[in-house]
Amino acid sequence: MIRIGTSERNGTFYTQGRALKAVLERRPALGAIEVLESRAASMENANRLHASDIEFGFMASNWIGRAKNGEAPFQRSIDLAMAAPMNAGPLFFIVRADSPIWSFSDLRGRRVAIGPRTSGMVQHAHGLFAALGMSFSDFFPVYLDFAAGAEALLAGDIDAQFQCPIPNAVMTELAQRLALRVLPYQRGELEAVMKAVPYYRRTVMRAGAMRGLEAEVAQIAVLNVLVTHERVAETIVHEAVKAIATSCGELGRLNPLFAGMEELFEPLRSQGQAALEFGGVPLHPGALRAYREVGLLT
Repeated sequence: MIRIGTSERNGTFYTQGRALKAVLERRPALGAIEVLESRAASMENANRLHASDIEFGFMASNWIGRAKNGEAPFQRSIDLAMAAPMNAGPLFFIVRADSPIWSFSDLRGRRVAIGPRTSGMVQHAHGLFAALGMSFSDFFPVYLDFAAGAEALLAGDIDAQFQCPIPNAVMTELAQRLALRVLPYQRGELEAVMKAVPYYRRTVMRAGAMRGLEAEVAQIAVLNVLVTHERVAETIVHEAVKAIATSCGELGRLNPLFAGMEELFEPLRSQGQAALEFGGVPLHPGALRAYREVGLLT
């Protein structure tokens, strides 16, 4: 049994995990594949790996170094090992189309859904607002998951919601039920966030990517990855990573969050294994062997 830790059922990691299961379960050497939900996503998956409760877990790359070093909110150092990149998608705030909120400063005094209290989304929100000279005391944080937050925005119980990435089922459905806007960065704000938080990258939400998005909007993105533990057998990690690296197109067809996945592996060719060793966490020996066999590493 290969167990994969993801996110809450309506979260993007969970839907990606279901697509990944479809690819991995065709590898007899891996046996049965089980996709597990997680209320705290990255943090919970790291702790599950430490406890040997799962073999793989989805994490946002910004959590990797914290887990390795035992930094808060982790209570111990966790011997993670990198497996494969999964996707890089935008983190963004949505408001109702008729909302008077047009900038981050307009969120002062407003009710903003930022994810479950122990989630990675809350950590992203802390870093993002700090970079913009704001804190959680400037607005009213509401700790709801994606689905509950969408319903609250629809009902008018909150003024904005922190979302990631698109396409995702919750966002697509909400945009069909409610006219929305994506909150843009003002001059210099995006650069300030990227300077303060080095693991972010610039991305563009394309016009038409969801109903109501009529023009390109520059946002931040974080690379999400699949991690494992150094105790997981090399043969298992090798088989799984080789399946992923050779099935990018199929994964993209199964779940559009994987679209363009091939590009995430390309830095291996020019930068070597360090390209995927976030926070100083090494690639698992099984992953290294897989990447050499498929020609991504020499």
